[in-house]
Amino acid sequence: MKGFIGFPAGKVRVTPLPSLFFSELLPAIDDLAELKITLHCFWLLHQKTGDLRYVTRCELAADTLLLDGLRVTGQPPQQALEAGLEKAVARGTLLHVTARHDSREEHCYFMNTAHGRQAVERIRRGEIRLPESGPQVRLEAQRPNIFVLYEQNIGLLQPLLADELRDAERTYPADWIEEAFRIAAENNARRWSYVRRILERWATEGKDDGTGRRDIEKDRKRYVKGKYGEYIKH
Repeated sequence: MKGFIGFPAGKVRVTPLPSLFFSELLPAIDDLAELKITLHCFWLLHQKTGDLRYVTRCELAADTLLLDGLRVTGQPPQQALEAGLEKAVARGTLLHVTARHDSREEHCYFMNTAHGRQAVERIRRGEIRLPESGPQVRLEAQRPNIFVLYEQNIGLLQPLLADELRDAERTYPADWIEEAFRIAAENNARRWSYVRRILERWATEGKDDGTGRRDIEKDRKRYVKGKYGEYIKH
């Protein structure tokens, strides 16, 4: 373990963190790479100036301080960076924008604050563009992969389930998978078997809700009273 000599006397530079980070976000983060990346982004963004404050994946991938810190996760640093960013986006801590110009592509990350959300929405509407990019900048809605959804809604992923989850991710639309996990969590039925049965039913009987998103409360009543009632803890 590397020792720390302590903070020096006198004035030191500080990086402010919202109190909500400690009361809601920190208790929910269970991945070391995600935590390190989240804190590092707070630090980097605090040093930025101007209306558009974001960090890029290239910037993070070249940050030796961050990469050195990610070595303790037990993964290769670049792999830990990719996984940590994915989880931070899936959790909603970071907002992901993909900037495209000719053949180049840059992944940019805003903090999910009022200012960050406003900037991303203005980019989506075409009112502003990222300085590095050309006129073609679009918001890319990043969907969490099925492993992240499983760990967020059910628990630690068991290796025996990995292949089955990959098959499901290839078989069903991403928005179906997200919604099925959400219904399972809403009904306190945090089991993959329950999520799978919802997906199988939609594939067999159809999922026609007119908007692409099912009313959660209607689903809850349907599954409590119907085919999935046995899986729900009352």
